Amino acid sequence: QVQLVESGGGLVQAGGSLRLSCAASERTFSIYAMGWFRQAPGKEREFVSAISKSGDNTYYADSVKGRFTISRDSAKNTVYLQMNSLKPEDTAVYYCAADYDKWVSVDLNDYDYWGQGTQVTVSS
Repeated sequence: QVQLVESGGGLVQAGGSLRLSCAASERTFSIYAMGWFRQAPGKEREFVSAISKSGDNTYYADSVKGRFTISRDSAKNTVYLQMNSLKPEDTAVYYCAADYDKWVSVDLNDYDYWGQGTQVTVSS
């Protein structure tokens, strides 16, 4: 069972940047598709970005396309989410997740393992 630990959240002004990291305990990190999701207060958890097991395929929610970039470093067992041009509506708890079965997925129901989340707050 893989354990995921997110870091890098914080408070930033609108227009600023943050980079989230998600470190996985599993040495065979490449067997998992990885995703980032977020949940704002009073809202359902939503898809943000996903990356395939090989790292060759990436997907983004329309709301973050062109501003966020997902990447993975198998040598470090880590997936990243670079967030630029942040907006107040990006404020949420951000979760990373791992999916063993699918090559890549944008559906949170496909993901088997979840981190504890990291808070991102964007002030206007």
